[in-house]
Amino acid sequence: MNVQQMYERLKGIVGNVVPDGEIRYKAEIAVEINRLKKERNAVILGHNYMEPVLYHSVSDYVGDSLELSRKAAATDKDVIVFCGVKFMAETAKILNPSKTVLLPSDAGCSLAASITAADVRALKERFPGVPVVTYVNTYADVKAESDICCTSGNAVAVVNSLGSQTVIFLPDEFLAGNVARETGKHIIYPTLSLPASKSVDLDYQMIGWKGRCEVHEKYTVEDIRAIREQYPDVLILAHPECSPDVVAASDYSGSTMAMIKYVENTGAPQYLLLTECSMGDNIAAAHPEKNMLRLCSVRCPHMNQITMENTLASLRENIIEIHVPEEIRVKAARAVERMIAIG
Repeated sequence: MNVQQMYERLKGIVGNVVPDGEIRYKAEIAVEINRLKKERNAVILGHNYMEPVLYHSVSDYVGDSLELSRKAAATDKDVIVFCGVKFMAETAKILNPSKTVLLPSDAGCSLAASITAADVRALKERFPGVPVVTYVNTYADVKAESDICCTSGNAVAVVNSLGSQTVIFLPDEFLAGNVARETGKHIIYPTLSLPASKSVDLDYQMIGWKGRCEVHEKYTVEDIRAIREQYPDVLILAHPECSPDVVAASDYSGSTMAMIKYVENTGAPQYLLLTECSMGDNIAAAHPEKNMLRLCSVRCPHMNQITMENTLASLRENIIEIHVPEEIRVKAARAVERMIAIG
């Protein structure tokens, strides 16, 4: 596909959400990225939060963490370029130790940074024998301390699969609260600085952690009330990393892939997604017949570090190559593979 053909293709897909000048400029970059992909036998995995042109022009597979983990595990390509954040690229490396995994920018995550492997070990000492479920939005050394990983889409299924009365669920405070409500478990959030004896008499079935996503924690019930007042027919979808109060006030809650499918399979007058704003743009581009409200101003500063320009540079110069120490990788792989097996 030449530049003019790429421009025309993108114009037809994202012309309703991206200015024409930007499409023309990025069409040239997209053609060169796709050429290099073939030359290097590479695959590009694009998270649902990627900006529209990148999402629709160079990504071989798009999806949420679980879907892209599956694609990473199954790929036969020599090079994996992960257009997402660091913990996602680490997961791809965990599943593909012999492949080159690239992250176009050193994009972190507030949620992944909220907990360390030492924190997990301390919790396991305080609650011996309790299985540890770790959200996939964590770094490799934290996954290595876990019994199983989960995503927002399969968290309840993962917790139920353990058959344990009590679980440790890390690190997202709000996702844990939503899972606790759905599974009927009473959750506590212990403070590691307190003696272990302070928690032994509490009634609990889930032990959580006070980590949060800096995007999803910004949404409030007051936001929902104001939106419904202005748009009484709107259907509101909330990511499970939003607070339990926000999820309860919404019409639907699910992973990014689940939200996309929900919009595709329903016919509401208007939709509003309570998640990173680029995803709404991507749905609007793919489904112009859907009325997506553009009230969102909440962007992830980490996901926004991934651009067409640094994706091209990543392929040209092996920027940034991801490495995971083998002793950590082997332990983390067990937890990730168990998550993928549950689906």
